[in-house]
Amino acid sequence: MDLLVFGHAGARMLVYPSSMGKFFEWEDRGMVDALSEHLSRGWLQMFCVDSVDEESWYAKWKHPADRAWRQTQYENYVLHEVLPLSRDINPHPYLITTGASFGAYHAADLAFRYPWTVNRMIGLSGLYDVKENTEGYNDAAVYAHDPSQYLVHEHDPHRLDALRRMDIILATGQDDAFRANNEYISRALWDKGVGNALRLWDGWAHDWPWWRQMIQMYVGGHD
Repeated sequence: MDLLVFGHAGARMLVYPSSMGKFFEWEDRGMVDALSEHLSRGWLQMFCVDSVDEESWYAKWKHPADRAWRQTQYENYVLHEVLPLSRDINPHPYLITTGASFGAYHAADLAFRYPWTVNRMIGLSGLYDVKENTEGYNDAAVYAHDPSQYLVHEHDPHRLDALRRMDIILATGQDDAFRANNEYISRALWDKGVGNALRLWDGWAHDWPWWRQMIQMYVGGHD
């Protein structure tokens, strides 16, 4: 799978493309330009990964359990290849995960499953219930990658402590069809004592012009 790197120093930011998107999507859609100051000043370095959505959650020809297994393989690729490579390139300890629409799901799933690895998660207009992509089918493999389920049942004190140290930002439109799911995830986190920022933007706000504004607002500055 392919990877694009932008910037030369600063906090590392792992970027997932939107549904079935490619590693160059954020460059093509103006998101890299939107963060040009962060990149040029050495506040941020972006690592933009490819997706395998067409082989996992969007592979309607597969059984949902097989879709979940492909997601696990993808996660292992990110954890054991992409992140170690990012640390070799840039040892900065601060890691942000982010993505828009279905990319926000990937950013959240990695952050919530491995909270000791991630310092900030920025979800832009995300949907965090993968049963939308399994025709309602559910089993242990699906559950393991479904934040709308496993967050509600999270009781491990070490994981919860790590989640409480993380900056979690959920940004979506007031009129976005995913708003209710964002509110659900925000409540589930608060119920566990995990602070998070739910930010509702005017209107639909589910497209690149809004996402460019959102990422500028929520990425922060890290020197």
